[in-house]
Amino acid sequence: MDVVNQLVAQGQFTIIKQPLGFIKILQWIFAIFAFSTCGSYSGMFKMSVNCKNQSDSNLAIEVEFEYPFRLHQVYFDAPTCKGKDQERLFLVGDYSSSSEFFVTIGVFSFLYAMAALSVYCFILEKYRENNKGPQIDFVVTAVFAFMWLVSSCAWAKGLSDVKGATDPKEVIKLITACDEQGNRCFEGYDPRVSGLNTSVAFGFINLILWIGNLWFVFKETGWLAAFGGTYAPSQEKQPAPDSFAQGGYGQPDPYAGSQGGYQPDYGQQGGYNEEGGYSQGYEQQPTSFSNQM
Repeated sequence: MDVVNQLVAQGQFTIIKQPLGFIKILQWIFAIFAFSTCGSYSGMFKMSVNCKNQSDSNLAIEVEFEYPFRLHQVYFDAPTCKGKDQERLFLVGDYSSSSEFFVTIGVFSFLYAMAALSVYCFILEKYRENNKGPQIDFVVTAVFAFMWLVSSCAWAKGLSDVKGATDPKEVIKLITACDEQGNRCFEGYDPRVSGLNTSVAFGFINLILWIGNLWFVFKETGWLAAFGGTYAPSQEKQPAPDSFAQGGYGQPDPYAGSQGGYQPDYGQQGGYNEEGGYSQGYEQQPTSFSNQM
């Protein structure tokens, strides 16, 4: 307990308070609910066969079934109403593929959510380094979201078929003695499938959680900035505008001065002076022609 408190004090679990970590906890919890409610299910229903000869009747036929719902392997013995003879009958259907697929996705989602949560809590900086961790996380999260969609829909259809195959009213039709006049067959106890209904609900809740988590993982990938157009290209030199209006082909105007007057460029290598003579240079250059007047 002291170790946990120390980690909390060091800020190791602050990510849990953020949507990225909090949703991972919800994914971890609801994945457990989904595969446990389906994978641990076992049900039973009862029927009664009342023959003309009461001694041949069986008023408490019990049929038990469970995950993974290979109903074609589930059998029961029913009276033939012809003495003590009985017939062995099997239920119809094999729905193991959809149920096992659903449970498998739930187990792997649970393991991945637990692993990702550990990474968030203990090596978050390494996870965010070069955005490689978030990008992988985004792809895996998208795959699990798709798998939850497929598995939940498949299991919802499979559950509907399981309900039909284990309905006592439908199973009674398999008993030969129930077709004979004078014999009466009726259901005694329907299977409880509320747990299986809950598993389907948990499957679609997981689908919502994994799809919602895509946005928060996407913001960690760095792709949002690229899509937002924040990339700044290198600057290139552009030609000066209105270069012809500034005195020629991109050259500065020699007639433009700070006081609007003419400013000849007297260099230090000599030139003509104001009296028309030639000079070797001036120590100080005149600022403008108007100042020399």
